[in-house]
Amino acid sequence: MAVKDELNQLADKMNADPVHIKDEKNRVFQVDLEESGPIQILLKEGKVIVEDGAPHEPEVTLGLSEKNFSKLLKDDLNTTMAFMTGSLKVDGKMGLALKLQEIVKKYQ
Repeated sequence: MAVKDELNQLADKMNADPVHIKDEKNRVFQVDLEESGPIQILLKEGKVIVEDGAPHEPEVTLGLSEKNFSKLLKDDLNTTMAFMTGSLKVDGKMGLALKLQEIVKKYQ
């Protein structure tokens, strides 16, 4: 399964049961995939919206491979080790990168 499909399935799951995101502020997370470019994840009014490209100004940008992003979506990526070894790059608010990981973990 393509990583974008995995992300869309997770977004559908989150939107079907928004209990863990309903109180979140509106946020824009960007993921720069090495193989296919940027994807944005918007938290807006208690919903998740996934958009290809970079139409919005992100608060945090994660740079990684599709393989590692797939692992992150499954809560199977050691983000600390990935960051330390350079296979995960974070540009912007580090706390929001951790927040995204925390939200993903709640939906596993």
